[in-house]
Amino acid sequence: MPHAAARSVRRADARQNAEKIVQAAVSRLGRDAEASMNDIAGEAGVGRVTLYGHFPSRQALVEAALVRLLSQGEDVLAAIDLTGDPRDGLRTLMESGWLLLAQAASVLLAAQATLPPGRVQELHAKPERRVHNLIRRGQTEGVFRADIPADLLASTLHHILHGAATDVAAGRLDATEAPRFVAEMTLAICAVPPAPPQHD
Repeated sequence: MPHAAARSVRRADARQNAEKIVQAAVSRLGRDAEASMNDIAGEAGVGRVTLYGHFPSRQALVEAALVRLLSQGEDVLAAIDLTGDPRDGLRTLMESGWLLLAQAASVLLAAQATLPPGRVQELHAKPERRVHNLIRRGQTEGVFRADIPADLLASTLHHILHGAATDVAAGRLDATEAPRFVAEMTLAICAVPPAPPQHD
């Protein structure tokens, strides 16, 4: 086989192996947040040398798994029509975000335990910007409270999602009820507060 063709085959094999490893990490960490590199190599059907050749540390592999899930989630969230009433859009975003987070909860736990402080939130920046922009539009249109900065509201909603995921994982919250609770809490927090009573 000519050298160029051989290199092309090796590159294709390497890409396939990397893809298998990431998919195995998503699957294995999705069942067990503490899964080891050996566990993931076994799931992928590759040896340790191949695994470490693509991902030199568990931290690198956990991040790759989280990035893969966030990318898949972004495809779902980007398809949501947010051009109507901001309240309807926010409800849909939070319910959809919850479902995506529930599917990725174990991988997220692995990421929170493995990645440097702030890295998980950094990787969530794009979906958070979408929420922030929607809140800001709602504030401009007068349907969301404007006395609290949009950044702080968006950050609070992020914590609600992750708090609900933690409570579901701990058995304190029914997973089937979580989307409704998350959406209702979100809308309550963002709602325009009632005007203070007028005194004669």
